Amino acid sequence: MNLPTYRTIISPDWVDYNGHLRDAFYLLIFSHATDALMDVLGLDEAGRARTGHTLYTLECHLNFLAEVKEGERVEVRTQLLAHDAKRLHIHHGLYRSGEDASLAQSEQMLMNIDSAAGRGAPFDEQVALRVGQLASEHQGLPQPDCVGRLIGLRRAS
Repeated sequence: MNLPTYRTIISPDWVDYNGHLRDAFYLLIFSHATDALMDVLGLDEAGRARTGHTLYTLECHLNFLAEVKEGERVEVRTQLLAHDAKRLHIHHGLYRSGEDASLAQSEQMLMNIDSAAGRGAPFDEQVALRVGQLASEHQGLPQPDCVGRLIGLRRAS
């Protein structure tokens, strides 16, 4: 099962002139979900202080699938797709609370960063252990529809 990482109610300040969630706030919601994922992995405030590590987002693809309106309760469910010694390939899905139809999806590549050095570094042993546990829990989950999509237009012949 995907990991529930963030829940919120859509604020009036987040809604645009079309009456639905403004593009930037989808990413804000997914950013809060990444913070929650960091907590789960042991990179919360105490873990960052202990290890001197944090996560940076290297790449993000965002797919808007349905309108989200003011006042709606939404939640993010996160899946670890793959990992190596210092990177996480993740997927965040945005859903109305209690529903299964995805409203938006974000595929992201995150890198573990040694804050003092300002560069990528292998995960701390405790964090790596938790990453491995989460990978085991997510092994066998179906790959979300939007993962691996490319953006572009077909060229006219």
